[in-house]
Amino acid sequence: MKTVSFFGEGVTEALHLIVTGDPVVFTIALRSIYVSGIATLLASLWSIPVGVHLGLGGFRGVNFLRNLFSSLIGMPTVVLGLIMYLLLTPKGPLGPLNLIYTPLGISLAQSLLITPIIITFTASSIESVENDIRELAITLGASKFKSAITVLKEGINGVILSIVSGFNRAIAELGLALIIGGNIMVENSGLNTRVLTTAINMYTVRGEFNIAIALGIILLLIVLIINALTNTFRREKL
Repeated sequence: MKTVSFFGEGVTEALHLIVTGDPVVFTIALRSIYVSGIATLLASLWSIPVGVHLGLGGFRGVNFLRNLFSSLIGMPTVVLGLIMYLLLTPKGPLGPLNLIYTPLGISLAQSLLITPIIITFTASSIESVENDIRELAITLGASKFKSAITVLKEGINGVILSIVSGFNRAIAELGLALIIGGNIMVENSGLNTRVLTTAINMYTVRGEFNIAIALGIILLLIVLIINALTNTFRREKL
């Protein structure tokens, strides 16, 4: 009974923090959305064209590249975090950019993490488009670029799913955010890299379960709301 009571009190306090709009909780949540949103945008800029190209195929080595990106989906985040840290640290090759322990640094690292996801899902979506549509576009005299755009429109639902999957992976990631961001929050300064996952980890260790639960609830709500909106949009496109 004590365990149930303890859990119930934690949830009750967490809901109170959310309902009353606790500034600490919502500042961390908004920063997480911003950081992972930038990461998803960056990854989409280069991943979607690559995914479309792989999905269309017709060139040597396409199967090798698809298998490579599929394998990279399972890359341990701590390994990628270590690589990015060595690149971004002041003594590293990208040190002059001053991205270590910054929100943008986290975004860059997350964008690399989700790149294989968006590429793989986009390629699969493009590949699933019927060959008749591809051949029709070519027959009508469309250039390779216009043909690719036509196929992309047909497979847009899968592409949207790849973007959403990438965002969900980014915002729920802990290792990269902790290594590159450092979970730093300095009052009245621009040095703030605390996001939902790193904050949940910190408050859990501290024993401040009400805040940890509140942040966990918000994280789940963000993912559920985005998925619900995406599914609604995809149904309307069918």
